[in-house]
Amino acid sequence: MEKADIGLIGLAVMGQNLALNINDHGFRLAVFNRTTSKVDDFLKGEAKGTNIIGSHSIEEFVASLSSPRRILLMVKAGEVVDHFIDLLLPHLDIGDIIMDGGNSLYTDTTRRVKALEEQGIIYLGTGISGGEEGARNGPSIMPGGNKNGWPQVKGILQSITAKVDGEPCCDWIGEEGAGHYVKMVHNGIEYGDMQLICEAYQFLREGMSLGVDEIADIFTSWNEGELNSYLIEITSEILRVKDTDGEPLVDKILDTAGQKGTGKWTAINSLELGIPLTLIGEAVFSRFLSALKSERVKASQVLQGPTLAFEYTEDEKNNYINAVKEALYASKIISYTQGYMLMREAAKEYQWNLNYGGIALMWRGGCIIRSRFLDNIKAAYNNNPQLESLLLDDFFQQTISDTQNGWRKTVSKAIESGIPVPGFAAALTFYDGYRMASVPANLLQAQRDYFGAHTFERIDKPLGEFFHHEWN
Repeated sequence: MEKADIGLIGLAVMGQNLALNINDHGFRLAVFNRTTSKVDDFLKGEAKGTNIIGSHSIEEFVASLSSPRRILLMVKAGEVVDHFIDLLLPHLDIGDIIMDGGNSLYTDTTRRVKALEEQGIIYLGTGISGGEEGARNGPSIMPGGNKNGWPQVKGILQSITAKVDGEPCCDWIGEEGAGHYVKMVHNGIEYGDMQLICEAYQFLREGMSLGVDEIADIFTSWNEGELNSYLIEITSEILRVKDTDGEPLVDKILDTAGQKGTGKWTAINSLELGIPLTLIGEAVFSRFLSALKSERVKASQVLQGPTLAFEYTEDEKNNYINAVKEALYASKIISYTQGYMLMREAAKEYQWNLNYGGIALMWRGGCIIRSRFLDNIKAAYNNNPQLESLLLDDFFQQTISDTQNGWRKTVSKAIESGIPVPGFAAALTFYDGYRMASVPANLLQAQRDYFGAHTFERIDKPLGEFFHHEWN
């Protein structure tokens, strides 16, 4: 029997769709699943008529692969990944390759790369974004780990990935856990984008009292301009879906948000590296707050605040809608600015050589945060590969300048009306803090020195020279 070019373990929806995608691109594929009945069901169902080979044991699976073996794990992050590595190792040879396509924590990937390298096995942490649709039709793929494996999997991964202007949304990210790190930051930005869209929706729905169908039309129009993105597009589609009673289905969905943990990891890492990832942090906290449903219901009956709906004239209506659009656009820029600041600091900390423009290129297609202005991010880093912040690029400076009046108007009106906009407000506060030559941290340092003798530097003395004052 002809041996397979690549093997895939894990036949949940993502795994099945990737398997079909790989088959469609002419690669012979072997599959295995811990519950072996899933293998049979897959071959009789979605994979019927394909060249996909089914296996019912690890031994059979590994034996069906050509050498060097290339194995893609599409299993739950954490202990399950380690479990399958342990199952595979006795049957692998030096130079064989294991790829982890799940949402693994980057530190776990770094650990696995080093441990397997000692045993002669090449390990790649391969971030994959795009959900079910992307997996089937072309995701964004972010590979990292042991670079010796990249030439041997590049052809397969770049074949099955999304393409934009003929370029694959997949390229080498970096050593150790860099691929999963960039995927983690991608997911953090995704948290931020989704939170901002929800805040825009609530402002339009509860502040301006617009109907769901009208808001759907607004999002459709926004998707035709600079806000063009996958998340804006699907939001307009979601808002048009009606339940069996003809009412918007979105109104029937319980307002408690779930999460898989990647946004939280991003926020935690920003604290570890000292990067003010305020917007993504607020997006994570907003999901936590949404989970306090019973408490919020009780609080709504006793805690006072302004009436959410506010009055406006017909002439003011379009001005408010445009202001929300500008707030969404400007805040989105801040979200990416903070995400790129975090990746830049991580590259220094972990000694990775990240291609920031290339990362933007990989995110232009297939992934959840794909959007039009990623071209502008790529251009910014093409112009200056050492760019410290997107806000220091001419395009983004001008865009923030053009949108900040509407941004400030939206945040001000939301606060006045009692509409929570943690994402919009955090982004604006970050922007105002970032553009300040001086901030009140001088007073903070004086306080620290007063109660703890933590010392301080002086603006009239050389940097690195520390002083203490007997304040009392």
